[in-house]
Amino acid sequence: MKRKHLWTVPLGVTALIGLLPGTALANTAGAVEKLQTGLGATIDELNITWVVVSAVLVLFMQAGFLFLEVGFSRQKNVGAGVAKIFVNLGIATLAWWSVGYGIASLSGNKIFGTEGFFYSASELTTYDTSLMLFGMLFCAVSLAIVWGTTLERIKFSAYAIYAIVFAAVIYPLVAHGVYGGGLLSDIGGRPVMDFAGSTVVHLTGAVGGLAALLLLGPRIGKYGGDGKPRAIPGHSMPIVGLGVLILWVGWYGFNAGSTFGTSGGAFADVALNTQLAASAGALVALLVVYLKTKSADVGMVGNGAIAGLVAITAPSGYVEFWAAPIIGAVAGVIVVYGVLAIERYLDDPVGALSAHGLAGIWGTLSIGVFGSPDLVLEGAAPGVWYGITDGGFASTLGQLGVQAVGVASAFALVFTLSYITFALIKATIGLRVSEDEELAGLDIASHGMYGYPEQFIPREEYPSPARPPTVAGTPVASPVASSMTAMPVEGR
Repeated sequence: MKRKHLWTVPLGVTALIGLLPGTALANTAGAVEKLQTGLGATIDELNITWVVVSAVLVLFMQAGFLFLEVGFSRQKNVGAGVAKIFVNLGIATLAWWSVGYGIASLSGNKIFGTEGFFYSASELTTYDTSLMLFGMLFCAVSLAIVWGTTLERIKFSAYAIYAIVFAAVIYPLVAHGVYGGGLLSDIGGRPVMDFAGSTVVHLTGAVGGLAALLLLGPRIGKYGGDGKPRAIPGHSMPIVGLGVLILWVGWYGFNAGSTFGTSGGAFADVALNTQLAASAGALVALLVVYLKTKSADVGMVGNGAIAGLVAITAPSGYVEFWAAPIIGAVAGVIVVYGVLAIERYLDDPVGALSAHGLAGIWGTLSIGVFGSPDLVLEGAAPGVWYGITDGGFASTLGQLGVQAVGVASAFALVFTLSYITFALIKATIGLRVSEDEELAGLDIASHGMYGYPEQFIPREEYPSPARPPTVAGTPVASPVASSMTAMPVEGR
């Protein structure tokens, strides 16, 4: 086409539209509608994908708990930790699907939900199913926290019984209270804010562990004749470190996944807050423990990272970036002093009461200190920091009070139900293994095999020949080097 004739093109198009205005407009409207429909479907699919990917990351945290607890255990108890993770994950899954999700759901009253039992997708969307799966794995994480306090002396049967009660009733009641429109979603017109579960998940798990610990008592040899605590080191700090790093990775799904989608890019902000707090928690815990002991304690550094992660879990979607390392740093201080103070009276081998309990409390309260006016939930007030700098101090102090009420309420509910459950277990089948079984180790006493078979000779460490070690039911060949003695048991 010659250049001098190009001016005729727009005139022709204009004439065509003028001749067929109805057809052109109708086709344009149809195209726009199809585009909007397709775009909406793509957004929905992307959100579902993100939630499911996040759920997988949260599932991966089970491996982190496994390594953490196995590393902090002595060699004679490592296999028991493996069995515990599998059994509790399975029970939590089925209990949540059948009962727990229904109690935690948005339906029902201020105390518990009433719809969604034996979850079926027939009347729900795929997005609903992804959220149900996500919540299920949150429940499993909270349950995994319970057992860190009970290492090396609890009966295996107690795991299963408490797991059913916890996943079907205890955790769902707390989740409904905060996330399901329950009592804690409206306190004097203001909601308790807990973005991803510093209280709902972590404090709940720690309080369940506290209830068990009070009834179990310490491991043999933990406290000397003078009543002072003695160290019972775990067998592998590299495994502990691997567990912490796996948990750290999983926390990206835990916190960032709680945006429930990718719209607006909020999940990236939450992820950055998570990383900042965890890093600050690890470094500050290292500094504090060094100043106190002149030693860069490896386990305490790992617990500092976990404490930072736990603390930022509640405020991760409600605070600006500058606040995240402050929240993590405070958690790093809390976990060190918490572990050292609690150890004087209670035998918590992994420091769960501090890293998940005390740090969980701080994380929930920190929203009342640093919650951003632009990010907090509708009806909530920003943190006290903004009340001091921008005015409205009384209102922000009120929100801090609401956060405190949420913490206290969850603590009271979980402790009461957990203590009753463990007390009933103790009064019936028993909660703790016998002294002989504890000295021999839970691997051989409860599971008939060793986690590290090369390290043990099945002789003096177990007093009765009626429990020969096996591998999946097959008897082990006669031990070699029979003249070797068993490894010494600490605390004898």
